[in-house]
Amino acid sequence: MKTIFITGCSSGIGLISAIALKKRGYRVIASCRKKSDQQKLIEQGFETVLLDLDNPDSVHLAAKEVLTMTGGQLYALFNNAGFGVYGRLATISREQLESQFSTNFFGVHQLTQLLLPAMLAENEGRIIQTSSIVGIVATPGRGAYSASKYALEAWSDVLRLELANTNIKVSLIEPGPLKTYFSNNVNQIEKENIVKNPPIAKRFTLPPEALLPYLFHALEHRTPKIRYRVTKVTKIAAIAKRLLPDRLMDRILKNK
Repeated sequence: MKTIFITGCSSGIGLISAIALKKRGYRVIASCRKKSDQQKLIEQGFETVLLDLDNPDSVHLAAKEVLTMTGGQLYALFNNAGFGVYGRLATISREQLESQFSTNFFGVHQLTQLLLPAMLAENEGRIIQTSSIVGIVATPGRGAYSASKYALEAWSDVLRLELANTNIKVSLIEPGPLKTYFSNNVNQIEKENIVKNPPIAKRFTLPPEALLPYLFHALEHRTPKIRYRVTKVTKIAAIAKRLLPDRLMDRILKNK
């Protein structure tokens, strides 16, 4: 039985993935920040670890617990946890930006760095990150969140190259609009100027289960893809970013 550690399992992508992979025969270790959410996961039959990616001590302790629970044999790490700080860049303080990066990027780096040696010892493993459509195209009001996901994309590219001579594969999942509680948990800096998804996004929004086939492929295929773009919006954005002039992209995105 292969073991996967999933971060951010209190709801949404993390919870759906944990449930599906457990049914698929994986040993799932699920993490969340709050003890109340941990109790809910335990009641659903999961092995759990408390983890706050914004706290280096919490990350260190969680990694140590995972390695102890698995006897140092971990097949996969799904870096899924994260949140969004929304607001015009001129309104976001340094401290708020640091918090955004601490959870979405620095914590991911630290956790992966601590768990990677166990995978290297077995010369086998999968490291998967939840990125975002705004890790491809940056839109007004989402600058902090987008910057953290751009960083995650670049970091994943380099990690993949640095592990090219091993059997550890690195993949990014770029969901686009999914029906999760993510938007409810966004830290809106400008209460009088709430950042919302454009109305057209609703037409392309999918349930979080739509991500599962891509996750299964990333975990199980002999040659997983580097990037998995889940929704039509993400696929179109990636093509447009590559083909359209920057000025035209600006005109398209400035009011989104």
